[in-house]
Amino acid sequence: MNAMQEKLFLELRQNKKEIEQSLANKNEKDWLTDILKEELRDIEVALRKLKEGNFGQCEISGELLPEKLLTMIPTLRSKRDFAFLEHFWKKSIPLS
Repeated sequence: MNAMQEKLFLELRQNKKEIEQSLANKNEKDWLTDILKEELRDIEVALRKLKEGNFGQCEISGELLPEKLLTMIPTLRSKRDFAFLEHFWKKSIPLS
């Protein structure tokens, strides 16, 4: 693992722990429970990929995903995920 991957690994482990604690403390299932469980699954996949050495590879094409993007969203799994997110990103409006 390189330095960036080690940092992401530690952050993902911390996020996993926090989500697990949140789920354990929830008394009833609501809409947030499903979102937390889905995020937990994504984090576990990213952690497994980091351990196996194939973190950052697109699951569809095998190409490397942009490192800058992975530092922002380490749970991305494919270029298709990126295209989906890009649709929702806020874009600046030129003032002149």
